[in-house]
Amino acid sequence: MIASITGTPGTGKSSAGKILASRGHRIIELGDFVKEKGLYDSYDEERGSYNVDPEVLDAALRKCLAGDPVLLIGHLSHLVTTDLIVVLRCRPSVLARRLESRGWGPEKVRENVEAEALDVILVESVESSSDVAEIDTTELTPEEVADAVERVLAGEKEKYGVGNVDWSGEVLDWF
Repeated sequence: MIASITGTPGTGKSSAGKILASRGHRIIELGDFVKEKGLYDSYDEERGSYNVDPEVLDAALRKCLAGDPVLLIGHLSHLVTTDLIVVLRCRPSVLARRLESRGWGPEKVRENVEAEALDVILVESVESSSDVAEIDTTELTPEEVADAVERVLAGEKEKYGVGNVDWSGEVLDWF
């Protein structure tokens, strides 16, 4: 099985990925993979990120994976061919604090908080042909996030079904 762990930056993908790797799961951090293989078109100075064509990334992954079970970690992982997509979610107000603590500028924080509030990655995931689950990481430790991912991988999907996370109440407080 090829599964992706995706979500807006700051939702806990890398932290959970490290724990899942320590538990024996094969992990590929897509950011590292993109850099190692030179799969980016350019570097966006304003956003501090690489521009990657998802089709090029998907083709490169298919060559490397050969059907082996793996967890793809990264905010682009839902844009490649997978069997399952696990979207990590975080309450926008908490996400803003996490991103600010990383030293991110106000525009980059706002862009990512808005993307989370509007379910951008969830919607993109649902539009794929993969099964999708979502986990609210707002009040979970990285270990608890990894536990939840393992439950989804084991087939427990009802608790993590699409639509179980809703930030509309918080967003309405913005106005």
